[in-house]
Amino acid sequence: MMLVFFGIFYFLLIRPQQKKNKQIQRMRSELKVGDNIITIGGVHGKVLSIKDELVTIEVGADKVKLQISKWAVGSVKDKSNQ
Repeated sequence: MMLVFFGIFYFLLIRPQQKKNKQIQRMRSELKVGDNIITIGGVHGKVLSIKDELVTIEVGADKVKLQISKWAVGSVKDKSNQ
């Protein structure tokens, strides 16, 4: 009975979370200069440079430059939504 519960737990919780983490990791590793991104804090910006784990983005009409950690990138905006 415990094995059945563990199997259900694995397929409903653990496996989907692992897939989501792999997808997010791939998205962050495929970042390139010029991509429009949204950080996990909700800041919208354009990628100016990528150095190891630091990403420099440009935000706002004043073109303010921010350095963020790569793990803080929440999503890449779809090209069709720009």
